[in-house]
Amino acid sequence: MRLLRTILLTTLPVLPTLAMAEPLAIKEPFVSSAPGEEKIDFASGSFVNHGLVGVGRLSADLKDEKGDTLGSFSSMAIDPKSWSKTATGYMGQLRSLPDRGYNNPDKGLFFDYQGRVLAFDFAFTPYSGPALPAAVTSQSQIELKPLDGKGVFLTGLDGKPTTGADPADNTVEMDGYTLPVPPAGALGAGSLSFDAESLAYRSDGSFYVGDEYAAAVYLFGPDGKLKGLIPPGPALVPTKKGKINFTSMEAPDTGRRNNQGLEAISLTPDGKTLYAVLQSGALQDSSAGKNQANRATTRIYVYDVASDPLPKTPKAVYAIELPVYSKKGDGKIDSTAAQSEMVALDDHRFLLLARDGAGHGCDCKNPEMFKAILVVDTSGATNLAGTDYETGTKPIAPAKDDRNVLDPTITPARSQVLVNLLNATQLGKFGLNIDNAKSNDLTLSEKWEAMTLVPALDPAAPNDAFLFVGNDNDFLTRKGVMKGQSYDAGLTNDTLVLAYRLTLPEDLAKALAGK
Repeated sequence: MRLLRTILLTTLPVLPTLAMAEPLAIKEPFVSSAPGEEKIDFASGSFVNHGLVGVGRLSADLKDEKGDTLGSFSSMAIDPKSWSKTATGYMGQLRSLPDRGYNNPDKGLFFDYQGRVLAFDFAFTPYSGPALPAAVTSQSQIELKPLDGKGVFLTGLDGKPTTGADPADNTVEMDGYTLPVPPAGALGAGSLSFDAESLAYRSDGSFYVGDEYAAAVYLFGPDGKLKGLIPPGPALVPTKKGKINFTSMEAPDTGRRNNQGLEAISLTPDGKTLYAVLQSGALQDSSAGKNQANRATTRIYVYDVASDPLPKTPKAVYAIELPVYSKKGDGKIDSTAAQSEMVALDDHRFLLLARDGAGHGCDCKNPEMFKAILVVDTSGATNLAGTDYETGTKPIAPAKDDRNVLDPTITPARSQVLVNLLNATQLGKFGLNIDNAKSNDLTLSEKWEAMTLVPALDPAAPNDAFLFVGNDNDFLTRKGVMKGQSYDAGLTNDTLVLAYRLTLPEDLAKALAGK
């Protein structure tokens, strides 16, 4: 049985220096007080986190151009062609991807919400001075202005609007694909069930979207019309009693866990390689008992899209072991910090956001235990593409007693913490806190699910970049509107965007800048 490395410190003045091949085990809150300038040497390069340099806020009460509550950000991307330096900072256009609309499964409440990509004018003025005095006005370094009329609304292969409604166990065959579609008489009947979670733009304006229901990667044209998809392989197709079942309401027997699909996708800067990462372990890799720490072994998919934008199979599949933690902070390891977003750096390195389930917006008072951005390196990891692990449902982490343990013949990708979002010192400078026991509008929210990386365009620091990290507020507002129907989610959870300044290895900085 592999030993888990345990982090016992509640403050981390420097980042851990040991690369993780095994899951990081967090028994007490992984909280930092470092002011910045944290360096790691990892994956044949040096990375520096200079710290938090700005925050932006959007009201949860805002409506989008369709009149629906504006959902934030399951994923986001700054258009590199729009990104420029100004006299006081930076400007560009940001595109954001909401998920399936407001829903409350406990009450059986779903909406026939059409998938969409929204557009914003984006202005950023970095700040690196002392703590700001006013809690709310101190979160104004990032300004987001919704651009009505610029949204792209998603349609299926048949031209019908997609729906956020659950498909139950109903599927249809279309153009050679098996697709989740609500049955006749159900909400969203006949439309593609779509729970968008991740976004990656191609240079021609078309874009990939990673989905929860099907665990597929969809390719849309610039107009939002579906052109085709990369379907899930046998290891990810959710099956229940021998039948494909794409529902989000219950766990399948094998395949992607419900509500744990392709949470992260990203294109490398050269546009040739597409990554996709499963949010947490597939059912066959997380079947031992009810301990949610057993979901830690998940899969990285790598597709060659240099000449064929829709490959049928991945060129590589790797295992990665996510951090695990104590949900209540009582030392009992019982949860997985599932990954929520990624940014590809090159053909073997990427940034990965892993987080706990506590914070403003969650129905809990649990402490915020772990929210961090990792650098991941797949070089040296075992390629599982074409093996029984992928062509069937052979587990990469078979059950052993009450745990799922990675097959010892498999070498996983390595990872290393670069940015710790739970930095009380840096958050406090901008009026934010991590005290979820007394959660309020200034408490760091639960679901951080969006990242985008752009060059700093600074001749004095040519390897610097800005990493923007956004939350998914789950459409939580007391003044919600969806499809013309009002709702009260019981609390207000604003959209926040955090900005970090990083220094990248020279080769990665040049690739990001297109050099």
